[in-house]
Amino acid sequence: MVKVTPFETYQTYLSLKSHFTNSKYDFFKYGGKSRATVSSFNKRKDKYFFEKTSRKMSDEQIIEYFVSNFVSASDPSKIWIGEIITSGERTYTDWKRRQQSMSYVFKEESEKLFEMTNLEDIFKCSKGHPLVLKKFLGGEISPETMVIYDKVFSFVKDYDKKLLDPVWETVSLKIKKYSSFLNIDVLQYRKILRQIINV
Repeated sequence: MVKVTPFETYQTYLSLKSHFTNSKYDFFKYGGKSRATVSSFNKRKDKYFFEKTSRKMSDEQIIEYFVSNFVSASDPSKIWIGEIITSGERTYTDWKRRQQSMSYVFKEESEKLFEMTNLEDIFKCSKGHPLVLKKFLGGEISPETMVIYDKVFSFVKDYDKKLLDPVWETVSLKIKKYSSFLNIDVLQYRKILRQIINV
């Protein structure tokens, strides 16, 4: 297990926050680095949290821990470190469970969604927010399923042109940014969808 320092944990937190909230910053491109300084870190009142996290988790786990919390937040730009301190562990556990059974979660969520209406109506956005977005905002579709849907149907680019509102902009950025953390076998998920919608 590769141990990291409290300051490196803080840097990871800042760079992942930038990744999920700034369209121009890419965590992988910049190697998870930020402009943070040790002196600015030492002045923080929540320094203890980063010290505790660095003792408890490996480098990889710390990345997953923060990714899970930013992805689960309705608006990653508004998430406060205090929220991660109080409920981060639970969020991380839920996220890990979804990762371990992603195809099962995808199948279950898709079956419920496609039971309601047909493929075209689920993604139609001519009258405002499409059903798929409403279900995601209502917590009935996971962020992972949204990323998979975009890999299969490429709807994000289309919505970016048609849905010019802050709600969609936040979701759009989240899907794009989260995508690079997921290893999706598109053929496998297409196969699952075919079985559900018989196409």
